[in-house]
Amino acid sequence: MKYNRSDVNQTKAWINHNYDQLKNLNYNDWMERELNLFPNQKTILLHSCCGPCSTAVIDALKDYFHITILYYNPNIEPLEEYLKRKEEQIRYIKESKLGIEFMDCDYDNESFKEIAKNLESEPEGGARCYKCYYLRLRKTAELALNNHFDYFGTTLTVSPYKNAKVINMIGLELEKTLNKDRNEEEKVLFLISDFKKKEGYKKSIALAKKYNLYRQEYCGCLYGKENRSERENEKI
Repeated sequence: MKYNRSDVNQTKAWINHNYDQLKNLNYNDWMERELNLFPNQKTILLHSCCGPCSTAVIDALKDYFHITILYYNPNIEPLEEYLKRKEEQIRYIKESKLGIEFMDCDYDNESFKEIAKNLESEPEGGARCYKCYYLRLRKTAELALNNHFDYFGTTLTVSPYKNAKVINMIGLELEKTLNKDRNEEEKVLFLISDFKKKEGYKKSIALAKKYNLYRQEYCGCLYGKENRSERENEKI
């Protein structure tokens, strides 16, 4: 799905995503300042890890963007779990009646297995997770660029269990790499965020309950699930 940019000359010029300057900022404050600079609504391809996490993020962004949710989560296993989470995401989009669009991807578990090689025993939140962030954000950025979205972003930072700094640094690095040598009107920006701030995570829980959404018991990959089970057994 392609989008036309009505204000190309205004969209990017006044946004300064300087990689080095943004390393230690309050990402939520930066996002709010950036959003308030918009002369009108932009388009965003928003990677969503699951329906419950998407609820509060969509609520925060709906007045600033025409939102398309991208469901690309090759880390989720088994396939039945992946499909169940995807169906819940689609159901929320329909029942919320917020005019959100949906972009699907094929189940791509082999890509995750490839980047997770030799990292199977890493703890949750470690190097394997960082590579998983990169895999999903790269796909989102490439699709956003190829389909002429103004922005790409992710719901991942709404979780208190995800490293917002790492996620934002990955997103900004992808923005810089993909936009290299491109004209201003061809570029795509990364939406810097920390959606857990200002009780964003609590809001996502409340909205998930309101819509009776399935809330999974583990992030997605079986490595993380197994590692967590082992730690819990050690405590018994």
